[in-house]
Amino acid sequence: MSKDKPLIEFRDVKKFYGEGDATTYALKGIDLVIEKGEFVAVMGPSGSGKSTMMNIVGSLDLPSGGSYLFDGVDVGSLDRDQLARLRRHYLGFIFQGFNLLAKTTALENVELPLIYRGIGADERKKLSLEALDKVGLLKFAHHTPAQLSGGQQQRVAIARSIVTNPKILLADEPTGNLDTPRSVEIMELLQKFNKEQGITIIMVTHENDMAEFASRIIHFKDGEIDAI
Repeated sequence: MSKDKPLIEFRDVKKFYGEGDATTYALKGIDLVIEKGEFVAVMGPSGSGKSTMMNIVGSLDLPSGGSYLFDGVDVGSLDRDQLARLRRHYLGFIFQGFNLLAKTTALENVELPLIYRGIGADERKKLSLEALDKVGLLKFAHHTPAQLSGGQQQRVAIARSIVTNPKILLADEPTGNLDTPRSVEIMELLQKFNKEQGITIIMVTHENDMAEFASRIIHFKDGEIDAI
């Protein structure tokens, strides 16, 4: 990773769908820099462009115009295998709905990204138990999601996202399905990983009190950055 380049840089990034009079702009040419080690909250009403921005950062979508640079590399120049490698080795994803496999244990859920990396069984188990320990769920390693509370399930999801030691965590409404006490626990956990391990976190949220845990808040409106 480069020391002198921003981790994330958008240069006049546009995203549109359709053609001619039917063209709809999700992003209208935004410029954005996110440095290594930042914790950024992204806010805005539905349809404002924040989810499109997150999909581009996560290399799940590509800009229609402009450039997205990851650590100085133009992501638009990467082929499908290179994009998959970027997601697999540098990014961790946390979702509102947890996205855990229902019939497998917490340990097995955390192991999944390591399976995709081709990590051997013994090393997978070691790394996954360490990740569960970091989120305070080591003693629940052999519980299935149905045996866990919503907050515990999200902790398993966070363990799964950090087990590969990613550079960035992309969190999409990570507290959307949780009550306030559990939401605060999850935010404190993310804040801890950001401060102690230097993981860059980009989080979409509709909740002002959760956004306050971030070091910077970016507001989207009508496909543009409204305020930083």
